[in-house]
Amino acid sequence: MTHQIRTQHAPGTTQHAPSTTGRTPRTTTPSATRALARRRALTLPASAGVLVLALTACSASSATTRDDGTTVLRYQGAVASVGYPELAEDLGYFEDVELEWVGDVTGGPASIQAAVTGETDYGNAFNGAIAKLASTGAGVTSVITYYGADDLTASHFYALEGSGVTGARDLIGKKVGVNTLGAQSETVLRDWLAHEGLSRDEIDEVELVVIPPVNAEQVLREGQVDAVSLGGVLQDTALERGGLTALFGEADLYGEFGYGSIIFRDDFIARNEDAVADFVQGTARAIRWAQTSPPEEVRERYVSILEERDRGETTDLVKYWKSTSIPTPGGVIQEDEISRWVEWLEDDGQIEPGSLDVPDLYTNEYNPYANGTYAPDAGPDGEEVTS
Repeated sequence: MTHQIRTQHAPGTTQHAPSTTGRTPRTTTPSATRALARRRALTLPASAGVLVLALTACSASSATTRDDGTTVLRYQGAVASVGYPELAEDLGYFEDVELEWVGDVTGGPASIQAAVTGETDYGNAFNGAIAKLASTGAGVTSVITYYGADDLTASHFYALEGSGVTGARDLIGKKVGVNTLGAQSETVLRDWLAHEGLSRDEIDEVELVVIPPVNAEQVLREGQVDAVSLGGVLQDTALERGGLTALFGEADLYGEFGYGSIIFRDDFIARNEDAVADFVQGTARAIRWAQTSPPEEVRERYVSILEERDRGETTDLVKYWKSTSIPTPGGVIQEDEISRWVEWLEDDGQIEPGSLDVPDLYTNEYNPYANGTYAPDAGPDGEEVTS
């Protein structure tokens, strides 16, 4: 059961991270169509198949190319937040790609839907949401990890101290606030409840309430819900105010792990492969820059980017940035970051077992930390990283 609490929106946050100019040479020139053509046709309800065909039919398959050969990639950002592609552009890591901001988005499912319909050229979301989208027949491929959990940065679910909610069974018949449905918070919560021994029927009695992340703490403290998911700066500021009990964290279940990917449509990759390759190498180097630079330097760069783009955003939240949260150098995708959620969706009855071939859902072909351009322990320009 789900419903939505409508609250006033305020600036939200997403933790992402900023080279010197110059293009990373590729050791190979891979053919995107080779891997992407392996995607199997899925057995879908007629209405779902018609919807996917309609969406992809009206989507643009080629990006805008300027007279100087620069490819313009449209994207949605997040208020008061710097994404790794934005960081890459600021650092000068793109040679043939330019980003065009077309607005902000509050959730991953909406981001990848915009990419599928052609409103944007790429999107990003939780890997489980991407797998669910792929199961409908949408041709999309993950190209780089953009967020995860590590020992410094991870989300948790919280209840109020003294509320009587201290464990999984206490949530039966209660309300839990999540940022959106069909994404990471819902999936992780349901997985934890199952790990704690709740039956499918008992899990279904936990009512999910959609709340904008920036309002989650307020809604919890007002007693409108019994637990909420908090992460990043919103978690840090809530803990500073006290009075919360942690129920569990995503790292408690999976340890250090990559949770979400940036995706492109398969037809877009096939027609704009050089642009996608440049985008991925630049974004990977930006992630590596943030992984290997002192946190205060990353925070200073974020403040500079937010101020220079002049969108009226606060920079007050940047001080809470601790780490990229990405466990692999440069955001290289690991297969279990995808397969875990495919298996979960199959077990939960949301997709047909065997309908998705995990290797067809992602590629590391363009990532310099996976394709042999840079060693896994190298810095953003291939230099040796020293501790």
